Amino acid sequence: MMTPAGPGQTVPSPRDREALPPYARRLHGWFMWYVRRYLRRHFHAVRLLTPADAIQPAAPAIAGEPVLLYTNHPGWWDPLIFLAVAERLYPDRLNYGPIDAAALGKYSFLERIGFLGIEPNSWKGAARFLRLAKAALNRTDVLFWVTAQGTFADPRQRPVAIRPGVGHVAAAAPRGLVIPFAVEYPFWDERLPEALVAFGPPQRLESFPDRTAHEWNEHLARVLEQTQDRLAAAAVSRDSAAFTRLATGRTGVGAAYDCIRRVRAWLTGRRFNPAHGEEPL
Repeated sequence: MMTPAGPGQTVPSPRDREALPPYARRLHGWFMWYVRRYLRRHFHAVRLLTPADAIQPAAPAIAGEPVLLYTNHPGWWDPLIFLAVAERLYPDRLNYGPIDAAALGKYSFLERIGFLGIEPNSWKGAARFLRLAKAALNRTDVLFWVTAQGTFADPRQRPVAIRPGVGHVAAAAPRGLVIPFAVEYPFWDERLPEALVAFGPPQRLESFPDRTAHEWNEHLARVLEQTQDRLAAAAVSRDSAAFTRLATGRTGVGAAYDCIRRVRAWLTGRRFNPAHGEEPL
């Protein structure tokens, strides 16, 4: 449960205060305005893969559930993509996630919107990560994002390996969903890359109370790999119809050349489409 803490902020209940810091909602709103503009400038689109059977929803239903999302880690853009997807699909959730404490020191305001400084490769950092993740899985108003590979890794690298922390959280938490999330950034037909994302099947923690941390880790790595394989196949196919477009970025080649194309379309009575490919506007 959240309690008010001045304009634009909420604080955790006493049960969670030890681990999860206050969340500045107004600062988050301002930052997301910046993120949306920034992604529009650097990506052609953000696209969510739709299940092939069209029965399961592309985005898992999580109402009333504690949720940890664990992901691969292909690039610098990942946290911004996570925030953009969460804003579109789960706008009522607070987003928390660990980040290297040294990197966070350069952008201290991020601490107020859910970025949690962790000392990597240390017992102290591992213990703090476990406390934070367990606190997040006590709550149903939070999305807890974890780049489970720990360091940048090519999205086609196999086998997929994840750090043991996620497995320890899964073994320790009494309930909740652990959901794989894959992301990659291929170039298709446009000057800018696509940001492609996919959810994997949610793993319900209380269904496997006797699974050890090691067993959880091996299982979650396999499920993430399967999710990445499904996304990779869709990326190679370049079929935009297999995706739901969550955000649209820039199209076109450049100002001067697009101006010529616009005039040519006007002279021939055609509608001008700045896109290089054939995808409809």
